[in-house]
Amino acid sequence: MAASKQTYLSRIYNDFKNYPYGFRRSGDFSIKESEALEKYGLWFDALDKGLIEAEDDEDRRTVAVLKGIEAPESPAETAWVKYIKRINRPKMGSVYGRGKIQADDDSVEPLDDDDIGDDIEVSDNDE
Repeated sequence: MAASKQTYLSRIYNDFKNYPYGFRRSGDFSIKESEALEKYGLWFDALDKGLIEAEDDEDRRTVAVLKGIEAPESPAETAWVKYIKRINRPKMGSVYGRGKIQADDDSVEPLDDDDIGDDIEVSDNDE
């Protein structure tokens, strides 16, 4: 038996991967947007992934909004589009960085063994 629209609307949507403390506590969404995501999120997700087919004109228009063909009109559609933009935004890196800086191969000349240490002067006055 295939799940119906009412089955998806009767359950609360949670995204523990991107919002482990919930939509309300994230600071990204207002209270009304959080309520809309919790109520309609499973249905929008199922329509977007193709798990269920659009049954009427409202569902077809919702699918068009989810695919970016039409602009969102309802608060739930607006919240879902905002949610999708938030989870698909580029991740910000740390100021300090985690990886090594990689230079282009053309801009760096390899050093010979003879070049290493030629510019260093050793003085005995450091005592």
